[in-house]
Amino acid sequence: MKLAIISDIHGNAAALEQVLEDIFNRNISDVIVLGDLVFRGPEPQKVLNMLRGTSALVVKGNTDEWVIRGIKKDEVPETDYEIMNLERLWTLDQITEEDIEYLDSLPTELSLNISETLSLHGFHATPKDLFEVVLPSESTDVFRAKIMTNPQASIYAYAHTHHPLLRYIDGKCIINPGGVGYTFDGFTQSSYAIAEEENGQLRVSIERVKYDVDRVVNMYEELGYPNAALMKHVLLHGIHPYEVKLKYKGTISHVV
Repeated sequence: MKLAIISDIHGNAAALEQVLEDIFNRNISDVIVLGDLVFRGPEPQKVLNMLRGTSALVVKGNTDEWVIRGIKKDEVPETDYEIMNLERLWTLDQITEEDIEYLDSLPTELSLNISETLSLHGFHATPKDLFEVVLPSESTDVFRAKIMTNPQASIYAYAHTHHPLLRYIDGKCIINPGGVGYTFDGFTQSSYAIAEEENGQLRVSIERVKYDVDRVVNMYEELGYPNAALMKHVLLHGIHPYEVKLKYKGTISHVV
């Protein structure tokens, strides 16, 4: 099996379209999606329609959960609670009740065999928590405790951080594909991973895909997105919203 691993699309249909085209051009037919399909992007329904038009296996992310049941005050900074709820309401206006039911039906983890000897455990953040952050800089012990919880798996695929990662611990492989909708590593191209077994050998790579960032940035303004100024900076610079606040102090009023 040759498997594409994508995540964190966040309603960015233009980026998803380019990533799916890249996957197709590589003759990859098996795809898994590790959550955060919508929220914070200009085309949530188009993203959902595109994904449901594929055979991809999809799990739920934390922003999908927010769209379904709302944002709790203790899940975001107090200063961002109001604007993030406006973003959620805007997203709900763009999608249907059927879309919400689809998001609600998604599992929180998946397991599959890549070959007779290699199995994968996939989830959004950690197997137990859609919101927990495990950064690439975390210690080996943290990865063992938070990510490598299924002893039967030989590959662990997680997302949520928007930072691409390949790491090997205890003879096992940990993959974070980064993000399709936007990444936080300063490189504005979309990121995804490929994993395959060939003649008994595991091959894993991180791929970057260019898309029209300027067109997506303009869509935030054209569609009246509630937090357009922040999200434009995130996409244009490939940085976390908190970094936007530090870099443009006084010009961005809300950040998450």
